Amino acid sequence: MSTKPLVIVESPTKVRTIKKYLGKDYNVAATVGHIKDLPVKSLGIDIENGFEPQYKVAPGKQKVITALKKAAGNAEEIYLAPDPDREGEAIAWHAAEVLKKKGRKFYRVLFHELTKNAILEAIRKPEELNKNKYEAQKTRRILDRLVGYQISPLLWRKAKGGLSAGRVQSVTLRIICERERAIQAFEPQEYWSITAHLEGNAPPVFVAKLVKKNNAQISIPNQEETNKILEDLHHKEFLVDKIVKRTKKRNPQPPFITSKLQQESIQKLKYTARKTMMLAQQLYEGIDLNAGEPVGLITYMRTDSTRISSEAAQDALQLIKQRFGPEYCPDKPRFFKNRKKAQDAHEAIRPTAVELTPEKVARFLSKDQLALYQLIWNRFVASQMTPALIDQNTISVAAGPYLFTATGSSIKFPGFMALYLSVADQKEKESEQKTGKLPELSQGARLKLHKLDPKQHFTKPPPRFSEASLVKELEENGIGRPSTYTAILTTIRQKGYVDLVKRYFRPSELGFLVNDLLVGSFSDLFNVDFTAKMEDYLDQIESSELNAQALLQQYYDQFQKDLETAQETMPSLKGVGLPTGQDCPECGKELHLKVGKNGHFLACSGYPECRYSRDYIRDEKGKIQPVEIPEDEVSDKTCEKCGQPMVIKQGRYGKFMACTGYPECKNTYSVNAVAPGKDTGVACPEPDCNGTIVEKQSKRGKVFYGCSRFPECSFALWDKPIDEKCPLCASPFLIEKTTKKEGTFYACPNKECGYRKTE
Repeated sequence: MSTKPLVIVESPTKVRTIKKYLGKDYNVAATVGHIKDLPVKSLGIDIENGFEPQYKVAPGKQKVITALKKAAGNAEEIYLAPDPDREGEAIAWHAAEVLKKKGRKFYRVLFHELTKNAILEAIRKPEELNKNKYEAQKTRRILDRLVGYQISPLLWRKAKGGLSAGRVQSVTLRIICERERAIQAFEPQEYWSITAHLEGNAPPVFVAKLVKKNNAQISIPNQEETNKILEDLHHKEFLVDKIVKRTKKRNPQPPFITSKLQQESIQKLKYTARKTMMLAQQLYEGIDLNAGEPVGLITYMRTDSTRISSEAAQDALQLIKQRFGPEYCPDKPRFFKNRKKAQDAHEAIRPTAVELTPEKVARFLSKDQLALYQLIWNRFVASQMTPALIDQNTISVAAGPYLFTATGSSIKFPGFMALYLSVADQKEKESEQKTGKLPELSQGARLKLHKLDPKQHFTKPPPRFSEASLVKELEENGIGRPSTYTAILTTIRQKGYVDLVKRYFRPSELGFLVNDLLVGSFSDLFNVDFTAKMEDYLDQIESSELNAQALLQQYYDQFQKDLETAQETMPSLKGVGLPTGQDCPECGKELHLKVGKNGHFLACSGYPECRYSRDYIRDEKGKIQPVEIPEDEVSDKTCEKCGQPMVIKQGRYGKFMACTGYPECKNTYSVNAVAPGKDTGVACPEPDCNGTIVEKQSKRGKVFYGCSRFPECSFALWDKPIDEKCPLCASPFLIEKTTKKEGTFYACPNKECGYRKTE
């Protein structure tokens, strides 16, 4: 049995990188994420015994634990090196628990970057396991489990199976729903602007906007008031009242923290938050450079600290001086202050070696990896460059009691802007370019009026959240942490609570209903301020300022009261439903929103005496609008069961065929289930069949793929077929599959073959 020290990391992709630098004197193994977790089918928390979590081996991890024990052998020293955050700390503690052995010592090592120097330095100076950090992670896990496992079953009873609530996820849904309702309630207000096109003694013509009358800000509500002002201005002389010239210094942004990286990546590269973090993980864990040597290209990507090492800053200054010249290089490094709540365990996200420029590593990276690396590299290097200098010119123009202003700007010295512009910098630059440079004028000069340009405007509703702006909203409100944003956004979409329409989040009808139930019964729990305070409390547990058990007990006491009340008072969407304030057109009683096995619908509260029910939509103001049932369409088909004519009806999942012999004959089937659908281009594999596989829809509305010659040929499958032959078993096609762990990939439909490839 091996006696070599064992280094345990979290991700198997790190193993090769670390082995390369540590050499043959160490064994290296991976936990492949968490090896222990709370049980799947039970609460797993002993509430009566101080909220003690009952951790079990995570599903599918017994083989990993066996491999870890084998790799440990008779080693006396185990170096625990999962990711340097709370989740990584929990993995380290659990690994120590399963490998505990008499005389064996455990050390915690933190790899903030996967470079040779950083790895060797961490091994030389190991730390102790951090109990407080583990307690903070454990407390978060317990809080999330208490909420999820006790409120979700309540939603199953009151609404429908499969729904879920989450301590942070549900607050995020609330933010999106409240923004949507603010948009629906918004009433646009009319206002007008007046712009003067003016010229001095020499071109060019410039524009100035009316801003004041009699030294007070002017507001023009309608066209009538606009016309009065225009009439008055036509009799006035336009004179230069005041000229203000100044040079504005614009400093660069700090290096990326996780949330800012996600925001810039979403807006600049059009990557999702999830894709951004996946690519960042790859860059952190190591890329093969020069004959198979893996190198970690960036520091740890889950951080809310803007701190950087003085060595990294000095390296950046040296590169700036060489590449851009001394005028772009400040005399000393620039360091940035952290926000109050920022945890300072890690540096900001930066390149591990600034000399590894995007140009040098481009041929080793995928197109997406390179784009993200360049974003990180440019932002970091720019953060150490001299400020940009912007010449700004403001001219005030008087016309009797009216005052107009014109602004112009130009870049005197680009500084950091020569390398990098943030999204905010870019918008400001574009705005400045629109105004352009103003002509040279003198105070008191008379101006020629070319024209007055009146324009009608309307106030706009608050915008919907994009991924970038939602991450910003969560960050600014202290909801969640950098490592959780991607999971939050993914979960609310996967549960069907929100849709991403043209890159903006909109609540689905299910999202509205679930949010109304949760906020109605747990308004304090699913509250922005309360959730933000809980994040502060977790930070205080990590810094040993707060006792975890005391926090859990205080939280749970209130939670239990709210839960007991909700059991009795939360409306049931399966039964009574949510009142709408609208009257039933058949009996006059109030209409309620309900949820059945086929989805949400509108129904009379007088059921069963009144059986009025309809599908519904919400108009742009959020008002419920019943969808009237169209008359049945005549078809040329007859029922294969009883021989009576079939008609085409409109159902919740689209049109379907129904027998006119109902209720004696209940034969129905989806129109799409028999009609030709979207052709996949794949030939039907059944012998002696010359059909093709087409996309279809089941009676329940689920997409599947079947032969175009149905019912003569009944071949069908759930996965989308791809017109590509399997190279191993010669299957005539592959199938497209998507999993949470692997994403999208292609696989052979023959289970005995096992061939698969990524996109």
